[in-house]
Amino acid sequence: MHHDLSHLSEQEIVRREKLQKLKDAGIQAYPERFEMTHELKDARELPDATPGVSVAGRITSIRRMGKLAFINLQDLQGKLQLCMKIDDIGAEKYQHFVDFIDIGDFFGAGGHMFTTKMGEKTLQVKEFSFLGKCLRPLPEKFHGLSDVEIKYRQRYLDLITSEDTRTRFLIRSKMVREMRNFLESENFIEVETASLQPNPSGALAKPFKTHHNSLGIDLFLRIAPETYLKRLIVGGFHHVFEFARCYRNEGMSPNHLQEFTMVEGYSAYWNYEDNMKFFKRLFKTVFEKTLGTTKIKLGDTEIDFGGSWNTVTFREIILQDSGIDIEKHKTAPELFAAIKDKRIDLEEEHPEKLGRGNLIDILYKKVSRPKIIGPTFLTAHPIDLSPLARANDSRPELTDRFQLVVNGVEIVNAYSELVDPIEQMKRLEDQAALNAAGDQDAMVKDEDYVLSMEYGMPPISGWGIGIERLIQFVTNSDNIKDCVLFPVTRKATTYAHDIVETENKESK
Repeated sequence: MHHDLSHLSEQEIVRREKLQKLKDAGIQAYPERFEMTHELKDARELPDATPGVSVAGRITSIRRMGKLAFINLQDLQGKLQLCMKIDDIGAEKYQHFVDFIDIGDFFGAGGHMFTTKMGEKTLQVKEFSFLGKCLRPLPEKFHGLSDVEIKYRQRYLDLITSEDTRTRFLIRSKMVREMRNFLESENFIEVETASLQPNPSGALAKPFKTHHNSLGIDLFLRIAPETYLKRLIVGGFHHVFEFARCYRNEGMSPNHLQEFTMVEGYSAYWNYEDNMKFFKRLFKTVFEKTLGTTKIKLGDTEIDFGGSWNTVTFREIILQDSGIDIEKHKTAPELFAAIKDKRIDLEEEHPEKLGRGNLIDILYKKVSRPKIIGPTFLTAHPIDLSPLARANDSRPELTDRFQLVVNGVEIVNAYSELVDPIEQMKRLEDQAALNAAGDQDAMVKDEDYVLSMEYGMPPISGWGIGIERLIQFVTNSDNIKDCVLFPVTRKATTYAHDIVETENKESK
């Protein structure tokens, strides 16, 4: 039975023919397993003449010189050069290599280590195994691809062709691991809570909605794990955390994802100032263990997390950067008039519809946030901006809250939590009224959460860190999509092979 190959490029047809020849020669094209002794990066560290070394990876280049071939293998964490001589492996096997093997194929080799005259650590191949055929040519000009959609949709190609991408995701994994280690060493207990929730609460955001067929109810993908983690404090946990996938059905931007990872933690008997001290330790430790330094280089700017951190209030910074004293404008219309008076364009579609809290937030993001460079605790948030935070004892219109802002980005959001169920119900009713009036980001009433509070909550301080935003900051990435392996994209219109095809035609 012949499949129609008319849609395939010349290269793809040739590769399929090689696959058939492999099979005809009795060679397993997709073998079951391969015994490795070393990862590629570890093989590079071995002394010369180490025998019995067995490695595997993807072929990224082949240089043949008559009876000799140099092959480069690559995996996620390293590369290794192989040297193969016809005299070492025999004429028949060497011919198999020449006839059947392409760049992109998976390949295993055994032999001993040596160093070439050029100083390159190399495996002298005594035997090899074919480990998997690549039926499409790898995109060579991948770095120059104008189509970033392909980078996100076919992330595996980006990983094969870009060392920056490989490094970034290894940093992400390592940083998550070190954060977990730090939290566990501080007696935090890791939990997992519901990602399908009857009420989308715990943040100001528009949710994704779904339907549960068996129960016949609508549910929401969580926008935050917050109210469930606080229920666990009611249940007796002292320090609790979760690495939670969260979903917010919001606009796309270089700094926003609709699906992202948030790590949130809550501590009984702590307040937000305890958490400010805690975070200095957390970042110092995590950066040292992940990056080997507390200093992050962003272009010409160096930011040191091991040095001193600033603290500034919302009122001070907005007054300094815009000349508006938010305390003098007690209602949204008054504040909006003051913003118009200063000719500040908030770049919002309907700013007149926003509540006072969201107005203040957008004003701050416009005039102040981009100017904050070194690690800075922003404190004293207006209460209308924090429906779940504890009011300050001496200034009840403010909350006991901080955000850690670095280089114009919020890295951490934290508060002393509101634990009074009666006050909580009143605030949720205010939010529900805003929601009904058209503010889609305002919170809905979550009576089940308030019920848990009525069983008694100790003092609590909690925090959240967006992992992608942290990685975007640490790796100085322009787009937050570069910090998540598989970001949401539209259905494919182009794939890398279309571009390779076009390039192949153009180069002829």
